Amino acid sequence: TLLEQMGGFSGLVSATLPVIVLIPVNNFFGLGPALAAALGVAVVIALWRVIRKETLQPAISGLLGVALCAAIAWFTGDAKGYFLYGIWMSLALCIAAVLSILFRWPAVGVIWKGINGEEMQWQKVAQARRAYAIATGGWAVIFLARFVVQRAIYDADATTALGVTRILMGWPLTLLVTALTVWMVRRADAAVEAAENAGLATSSDRSTQEFEAENE
Repeated sequence: TLLEQMGGFSGLVSATLPVIVLIPVNNFFGLGPALAAALGVAVVIALWRVIRKETLQPAISGLLGVALCAAIAWFTGDAKGYFLYGIWMSLALCIAAVLSILFRWPAVGVIWKGINGEEMQWQKVAQARRAYAIATGGWAVIFLARFVVQRAIYDADATTALGVTRILMGWPLTLLVTALTVWMVRRADAAVEAAENAGLATSSDRSTQEFEAENE
């Protein structure tokens, strides 16, 4: 499933743990210990997933993501810098999603079929393309909302509120838009199947007509 490709429910939850640790440690002990604590949690999560023989990609990408965010916070000298990468990445992903819709190659369709190693015949089926566009649009809205809200809180220097908002706008919204995506993927698959069946029926009718014409 799409959720499994993103690391499963445990992957979404574990992505919030470094933030949950970062905020209180920063408030009580300062930036250095906070970043060390967040990195420590990320390492433990990665090792836990490896021990459980889960997919390595979410574990490695999660650890690298936390390390990158921690590095940005360290160089900016402020814990709120930890969230900068996510804020601007949300804007970049929103723009990419919108552009993919405008170019008639909705990102959800491309990514979904690419992950599953399937062909891109859906792009030629208007109803399937529309379904994937709706799903991609859902992700674009989520990404834009995250950018606008979190950037405003970042500018207000409210680090604790930013951490809380990051969590609330993280996996809960991801689960919501994932549900929309699954629904649209099913509609797209049904549209492609209907188009293929219609094509086979048309081809069969033509063959019958040609056979009858040859034997008249």
